Amino acid sequence: MTITMNDSHTYTVAQIQAFSKLDSAIKFQSVSKKEKYEWINDVLTKFKYFSLRKKDKGVIRNYIAKMTGLSQSQTSRIINKKRKFGKIFLNTSARHRFPKKYSSSDIALLVKTDNSHARLSGPATKTILEREHRIFNKTAYSNVSQISVAHLYNLRATRQYQSHCLTIEKTQSNKAPIGERKKPEPESRPGFLRVDSVHQGDYGKQKGVYHINITDETTQWEIVGAVEKISELCFEILLKDLIDQFPFKIINFHSDNGSEYINKVVAQLLNKLLIQQTKSRARHCNDNALAECKNGAVVRKHMGYVHIPRQFAPAINQFYKQYFNVYLNYHRPCGFATIIKDKKGKEKKAYRQKDYKIPYEKLKSLDNAEQYLRDRLSFKQLDKIAYEMSDNDFAEKMQKAKEELFKNFKHRPQEMMVFTSFISHAFVD
Repeated sequence: MTITMNDSHTYTVAQIQAFSKLDSAIKFQSVSKKEKYEWINDVLTKFKYFSLRKKDKGVIRNYIAKMTGLSQSQTSRIINKKRKFGKIFLNTSARHRFPKKYSSSDIALLVKTDNSHARLSGPATKTILEREHRIFNKTAYSNVSQISVAHLYNLRATRQYQSHCLTIEKTQSNKAPIGERKKPEPESRPGFLRVDSVHQGDYGKQKGVYHINITDETTQWEIVGAVEKISELCFEILLKDLIDQFPFKIINFHSDNGSEYINKVVAQLLNKLLIQQTKSRARHCNDNALAECKNGAVVRKHMGYVHIPRQFAPAINQFYKQYFNVYLNYHRPCGFATIIKDKKGKEKKAYRQKDYKIPYEKLKSLDNAEQYLRDRLSFKQLDKIAYEMSDNDFAEKMQKAKEELFKNFKHRPQEMMVFTSFISHAFVD
């Protein structure tokens, strides 16, 4: 129930106290903020507020708050204005506001970048914005490329961003006398690979595809492949193809203790390629942490968790080789930690803005980097791949190819159509 601003029938503080005990559903309804302030001024004058006892002042203050809907702190500020100036009035001067540096068009570019790259971390996104302007000469990015990482997250909280952005959404070990149990020490050299498998779920008794995720420890150069099932024959063919996709010489192959890697077929293949094989140590869960991290941040982020039948492994593999692996290594920034030691010698990893680089840039930044490349391969050849398209343009191309790939999953038995709903939610964070 609402009542108007007519309290001419109240003459004493006792009457006000009795009224305040009524049902809290009674609310005061004012025509304007000006009328509300005039009424508060009249009440304070009528009851001679500043000459009342402390207890009676509290009654009047609660009465004003109840009738106007103001909070206790707002009521106190208005009363203090009455004490200071003798009357209550509205402020006519506007509050100072700093001009906006980033316009709606800048937010639109941020939305476009995040949608294309499935919303990376702030430092990685800033790196892409800078590259769009500095390397690929896109003048539209000149302003937004200067944004700080902290303010980038502020723009992500705006209504414009949230109404246009897409939204997106981790992985275990048998004893075998194959491979040495030790943590590889690359010493800032490329060619030390970390590998892990990601299973794309089961549907009843039907197994899904398996993703093979291989990441170089120094450069974070990442190659992903898909296989129909966990078998030595399938792995031998795929593994040889994935290793050949790395532009540098491979020295070490490190995995967990899964039987798909710790077997004679893989051991013979690696021995033939003169690659040392190592495996994670017991009670050292961080030995293969890089591969586990990439499983969630890359494979799961783009492929999701829903079951994909094994017959689609060749199509997924083609998508990986033609688009996804190129995107990961030439257009997606990764964080490279800086090791900081305190006075006691304790090491701590820190990720700064300058530590975010594209894997290809990280490879080129190594001392005498040419020596690590495969025979008959040069950076001039790799530059053609790296700078043929901008980061955003290639990310959009990759996303379109992924959408076409997902459409193929619709052609399945009706009881498995639940997966197709994943297409519209593939980018939820």
